Amino acid sequence: MLTSRLLGYKVAVVLIFIMSSVYTETLNKLIDGLGKLPGIGPKTAERLAFHILKAESAEAMALAQAVIDVKTKIRRCKICFNFCEDDTCKICADPNRDKSLVCVVEQPKDLIMLEKTGSCKWVYHVLGGHIAPLDGVEPGDLTIEQLIRRVRQGGITEVIMATNPNLAGDGTALYISSLLKPTGVKITRLARGLPSGSTIEFASGRILTDAINGRQEMT
Repeated sequence: MLTSRLLGYKVAVVLIFIMSSVYTETLNKLIDGLGKLPGIGPKTAERLAFHILKAESAEAMALAQAVIDVKTKIRRCKICFNFCEDDTCKICADPNRDKSLVCVVEQPKDLIMLEKTGSCKWVYHVLGGHIAPLDGVEPGDLTIEQLIRRVRQGGITEVIMATNPNLAGDGTALYISSLLKPTGVKITRLARGLPSGSTIEFASGRILTDAINGRQEMT
């Protein structure tokens, strides 16, 4: 079965390579660029390229402008490092948020999933990943130092570790916990309503709500 799929994929690549010789240089560049997107194979890239080519100019230009805007307007919040278009994100700027509670997540997409539960009244801190020495990701590559600085500035009573419930996420949470303990701040972890070895991104809202409400203190 796997061999048949690989063979089919190779045939598709060869066919597209042959067909690309009759395309213009500009169209080939678009197909090649779309093909580099995650989850986009050669044939899908070709279909998308032709869809853009046949689309109304206004539609195509709007798509191009959206890509440009994402790369030029999106920045990191100066407080929590979430994505935003101003100096601070909407969550950090919200006066109704409990800023004494800081939830630590690996990526902005984890923050989004937690927010969708409607159970979060706290603010966040986005690490930008997890510690993975074999992949060349050291503590200094994340925003751990900035988190420690936030806690030391005062006003924070609890840090909720919401890194992914897998080996890398647990290791990162334990490392941060060891750095925060001298500050005296309470450190908790989302409850194990989250299956071990999974990721927050793919957890259901009900599971995340249970994990949030049942968070436990880290020892």
